[in-house]
Amino acid sequence: MTPVIQSLLDTDLYKFSMWQTMLHRHPQAQAEYRFVCRNTPAFPLSELLPEVNEQLDHLCSLSFSEDELAYLGALRYIKPDFVDFLRIFRFQRRFVTATAHDATLRIVAEGPQVHVMAFEIYVLALVNELYFRRVEAAPALAEGRRRLEAKVALLEAFGDEPARRHPFEFFDFGVRRRFSRAWHAEVVETFKRRVPQYFKGTSDVRLAQQLDLVPIGTMAHEYLQSYQAFDVRLRDFQRFALENWVQEYRGDLGVALTDVVGMDAFLADFDLYFAKLFDGLRHDSGDPVVWGEKALAHYTKLRIDANTKRLVFSDGLDLPEAFRLYRHFADRVQLGFGIGTNLSNDVGHTPLNIVMKLTRCNGQPVAKLSDSPGKTLCEDETFLAYLRQVFGITA
Repeated sequence: MTPVIQSLLDTDLYKFSMWQTMLHRHPQAQAEYRFVCRNTPAFPLSELLPEVNEQLDHLCSLSFSEDELAYLGALRYIKPDFVDFLRIFRFQRRFVTATAHDATLRIVAEGPQVHVMAFEIYVLALVNELYFRRVEAAPALAEGRRRLEAKVALLEAFGDEPARRHPFEFFDFGVRRRFSRAWHAEVVETFKRRVPQYFKGTSDVRLAQQLDLVPIGTMAHEYLQSYQAFDVRLRDFQRFALENWVQEYRGDLGVALTDVVGMDAFLADFDLYFAKLFDGLRHDSGDPVVWGEKALAHYTKLRIDANTKRLVFSDGLDLPEAFRLYRHFADRVQLGFGIGTNLSNDVGHTPLNIVMKLTRCNGQPVAKLSDSPGKTLCEDETFLAYLRQVFGITA
């Protein structure tokens, strides 16, 4: 058995930023996360079950090294007590189960949230890599390198366009759906070496450490969703979550995610106080131009100069789409583009569309009312209807 995950730093930065906040603010929370495949794989994922269980056994044997802890501790927003917690942290195998149900692979992580929330990215990365180990590697990598070279050429040609007020910057967000760990590292290293004027970082903390890149990330849906089950009125959960974030990071990690109950409901809560404290917003569903125009209109209404803020786009991007959005917005607001699967798994095979999402917290259902209908996620239709009613969402 060749381990897929060989370092616990090999995950998204926002897992650490959310993890720290939950440890400090809600250490008693209980949570359930479930694995879902949204598309049809080339073969039943249930066939991977024995290998998945082997990989989970290995994952639960890992711990953070002193070198890794020193790297995390040097990030100014990571607190010493969180590093001390990570020093003694081990994944508990009893909190994660993988089973097969006909053709379906089911993976559930359930237990104290500070013990199970970090499973997500590792599980997705190991399922992906096990799946793609079944394809012939040499032709896939050859095709991947051809496509990677084409991306570099696109970026070099983009440099001939007229300069705009704000620069084009993109980041790697590809750890969870990568073809393999080794290929992911090759892609990121190539962008760093060939187009450093555009490539500004990676969400993968291990690669950031190894390649001396900026680790990128703030919060994901699970962070805000958790607050639907905490001791606050449901109508106030976004404000409570944002306030906790502000208190935890006090100016750092200031990009807020907007689509847990849709952009309109988010902006209703994102008042002058939050708009001044947060550096910007992240798009992850719905029409990106419509979303961006709503964000700019909101800043205008609050009399905030949008040129001092940043919009980050991260919903299924490739470089041509990122260029299109850049041309539309770059003279009015700072921008960033987080590109995932199209960087780390563009090798000629259809990627898996897999997620591992928070489904329950403190025994209650939680939901995401996405601006893209296919991304709406909830196992309890009654709670979903109630959430829509509370926020006046009719679609």
